[in-house]
Amino acid sequence: MSTASIVAFVPDLMDRSRLGSPPNVTFIRELPDLTAPAAGTVLLVDLSRVPDVSSLSSLVSAGWRVVAFGSHVERDLLANAASAGVEVLTRSAFFSDPWAVLPSE
Repeated sequence: MSTASIVAFVPDLMDRSRLGSPPNVTFIRELPDLTAPAAGTVLLVDLSRVPDVSSLSSLVSAGWRVVAFGSHVERDLLANAASAGVEVLTRSAFFSDPWAVLPSE
């Protein structure tokens, strides 16, 4: 059994419902200035809702494992997030099997 947890910045309710409601997911409404994460914690991010993708680099530097998804047509957005150290997936790839990249209990 994994003790990992997921902090999810996924404002869209339809996207949230596609993740289900496992007990190890905490949904947040904003990307605050997060401090260093607990061991094994993943930050899941909907790139379409992040005003400044370059700000994700500070979270990566703080020790977060950041996994993000975005539209396949937003190539620059995906590339910028990857340059910030984020693990980037297209929406379709992520939602085809989100638990392949996210820890589960």
